[in-house]
Amino acid sequence: MIETPYLLFLGDAPDMLAAKVAIGIRDWRPDNAVGQIRLPGCGADLGLTDMTLAEAKAAGAKTVVIGVANRGGVISAAWKEVLIEALSMGFDLASGLHNLLRDEGDLVAAAQTHGATLHDVRVPTVWYPIANGKKRSGKRCLAVGTDCSVGKMYTALSMDAEMRERGMKSSFRATGQTGILITGSGVPLDAVIADFMAGSVEYLTPDNDDDHWDHIEGQGSLFHVSYSGVTMALIHGGQPDALILAHEPTRTHMRGLPDYGLPSLEQLRDTALPLARVANPACQVAGVSVNTQHLGEDEARSYLAEVEKRMGLPATDPYRFGAGGLVDALAAL
Repeated sequence: MIETPYLLFLGDAPDMLAAKVAIGIRDWRPDNAVGQIRLPGCGADLGLTDMTLAEAKAAGAKTVVIGVANRGGVISAAWKEVLIEALSMGFDLASGLHNLLRDEGDLVAAAQTHGATLHDVRVPTVWYPIANGKKRSGKRCLAVGTDCSVGKMYTALSMDAEMRERGMKSSFRATGQTGILITGSGVPLDAVIADFMAGSVEYLTPDNDDDHWDHIEGQGSLFHVSYSGVTMALIHGGQPDALILAHEPTRTHMRGLPDYGLPSLEQLRDTALPLARVANPACQVAGVSVNTQHLGEDEARSYLAEVEKRMGLPATDPYRFGAGGLVDALAAL
């Protein structure tokens, strides 16, 4: 188990999107977030107290969590001085990057010398089966996005929280490093060998009560040429009964791909639904989740009203305005 509370390491993240792992922990496990530590030039600020390692130690932090999700998932050489110092002070170190802590000789040596533990969250711990496509009992919901990092995880967490408040049977199923750090379990899907990705989602969402909903953490986008494969594994392995369309309306291009524009919500619906019906012919699009963090409240509510009218579906920002309408739509299926 990763010891809490955490000091969130933002390093030299260029913007808030690059710090999405830390943001997720701050928003969904605030009691575990003692503070943040940033390097010069960092463009992200979680609004937490900036701390030195010594200050974080005095505040009770046990683990330094690398809260950055950079392109390629690499441990930057610029981070090493701070990370090694943290290990020397007795902090454990946790990371969800593709570049594993255990493969960095200097970090391993520091951990061994000072009795610290390295936690690589993005390492599969189960030998997953190949997907068989057999229908499972229970119900499943998956958010699919017009782009990466548009709020698919927040949608699933918000809907799960709303269902639990209503006394409904519900589980959040983590499929990425942030979700796993928030909940403590899940499948690091993009680190699973490709042939077993859909099978790992089947494993993650087994048979359940007929009135139980699994909210599967979405990943990537069918329209993102870098990360579409992980989305397909979720769609077929998850066999969703319901899809939620997720969108961030202020984006001008796909994240990390300036030459690629975003699809419309209609394009997303018309692409994702036929693919989902390969594995579950009864799948329906149940609603729209819009990340309105860069819109004022009046502008956000106006945009949501326009989307509802245009799409004929309930539309909300589930983190900002609540997930009630989306949960109502699932309950009516």
